[in-house]
Amino acid sequence: MKKIVLALVIGVLFYGCTETERPSRYVQSTIYELQQTSEYNYTGQLEAGELPTGELELVITLKGEKGSKAVTYPAHLHYGPYGTSDAPMAAMLNPIYASSLEGATILKELANGNVINYESFKTFNGHIKVHLSSEGPDYDVILVAGNVGANATE
Repeated sequence: MKKIVLALVIGVLFYGCTETERPSRYVQSTIYELQQTSEYNYTGQLEAGELPTGELELVITLKGEKGSKAVTYPAHLHYGPYGTSDAPMAAMLNPIYASSLEGATILKELANGNVINYESFKTFNGHIKVHLSSEGPDYDVILVAGNVGANATE
């Protein structure tokens, strides 16, 4: 009986340690939902996080069917809320890999030359778009999109 109790105690301690040993990658972060915007069955999220260095990291994770390692989906940060016609691009982000459905970008500066960090991103008036392709007619297909920063609730 003592061996069973000891085994249970050790098991609980081991399980508890594995749950708490993984510290957060970010000092602080915010998650924004990305909605399906085409006939392709994808949704996703953007996590905007402040790294310990003070840099802003944007991580896009899609939910849907994974694809080939050779396929990537271009992602952009745009000014203004989603749905604004001809919204200018604020930053080209690293692509989302179809094989993992993830992509990450450390963003330091916007297209207009303004420096951006986590605090300024929270008040940024913009949106994210993930395209099916980087060129041709499939560029116009938006897999997911969502408002970020100050207009995230719009």
